[in-house]
Amino acid sequence: MQPEWMAPTSLEEALSLRAERGDEATVLAGGTFLGILMNQGFLSPSAFLSLGAVPELRTMEVVDGELRLGAMVTHRRVEREASDWPVLARAFGLVASPRVRNVATVGGVLADADYASDPPAMLAALEARAVLRSPRGDREVSVGELILGYYETCIEPDELLVEVRVPAQPEKATYRKFRSRSAEDRPCAAVAAVNDGDKLRVVVGAVAERPQDFPDLCAGEAAEIGARYAERIEPLSDSRGSAKYRRRVIAAEVRRAVEEVAWTPA
Repeated sequence: MQPEWMAPTSLEEALSLRAERGDEATVLAGGTFLGILMNQGFLSPSAFLSLGAVPELRTMEVVDGELRLGAMVTHRRVEREASDWPVLARAFGLVASPRVRNVATVGGVLADADYASDPPAMLAALEARAVLRSPRGDREVSVGELILGYYETCIEPDELLVEVRVPAQPEKATYRKFRSRSAEDRPCAAVAAVNDGDKLRVVVGAVAERPQDFPDLCAGEAAEIGARYAERIEPLSDSRGSAKYRRRVIAAEVRRAVEEVAWTPA
């Protein structure tokens, strides 16, 4: 039996269908990760709610110095057009290949909560917020609040992730992607660091069920911060590296990221 296909042409219609069908219908954005899950037999949806024809979700604009990305904005567009957010453009530009980046979306990469993705760590370090909308209204959540665990988010059955809002990028920011296999591989570890002059923020992605962010560890010399992150994080083991291997990578990559943003201990 073929899955039911719903393709709303306005955000209002999409929200109405989402509220009516809830988790009964699988929300489809770019479909890059969803396709993998279906091909591997992990997911067999009975209905799809496709957002591909909703124009309101494709907007990308700067409002009061804040970058606002519609949920259906592609990785490739962020890579090419987020000129005032070069570190974010870099993080999106390192995802897979141009073919994938032309399809994968900003909203999809967060709503999927795939641990081995590049953008979530960088978005978290920049203190981006996701806008969740339902007939009940809007609410904004941080990336840390949004992603609860492996492929699990706080998005309610009647909500859609409609926009991601990114504050202005500090001058000192970096994104480091460590690959253990091929040039187009997903990260074994992803480290985002931001130095706004008053505080340092370091977020490590792709090593555990959600981006790892420990403000209390962001003091001292770069090597000390790297060692503390490696000790605090409980890394997973997968095809890209064992937990033991990841601890060594975390220590080294966090140190390098902190050095790149020229953090000076108080």
